[in-house]
Amino acid sequence: MKNNTKEPVSVQPLVDVVKALRAPNGCPWDQKQTHESLRRYFIEETYEVVDAIDNKDMDNLREELGDVLLQVVFHSQLAEEAGYFTFQDVINDVTEKMIRRHPHVFNPKNDEKLYSWDELKAKRKRKKYSKICIRWCIQKFTCFSGCL
Repeated sequence: MKNNTKEPVSVQPLVDVVKALRAPNGCPWDQKQTHESLRRYFIEETYEVVDAIDNKDMDNLREELGDVLLQVVFHSQLAEEAGYFTFQDVINDVTEKMIRRHPHVFNPKNDEKLYSWDELKAKRKRKKYSKICIRWCIQKFTCFSGCL
């Protein structure tokens, strides 16, 4: 294992591989995939990550996290081809979300109340997804956003 904490991380090689697989001279199987056809693989890979965690199998966890990352890159490529969003958009969105949910780290001078992760998530989701929130609350039998 390399400890390159000072080296920038690049997922570009994986993005390039997925683009090549989807290109006209790429792989026929990869070219015909859709979000729907890949859904089961995303679920399967996610369960394999959980299994590796439960078994404390770090070698397998590393492999399965790579498989989940592949799914994220693949779905992002499909979305980009359809004109919806790019993998960079996904990275930007999740980065912004993590900063927003950790004001005590990224804006320590902020006098705003220190919210928990669930409170911050619920506060944001309540504004955007009140109907979805109600369905989620019913399914999870709890609600942190106060929408019920």
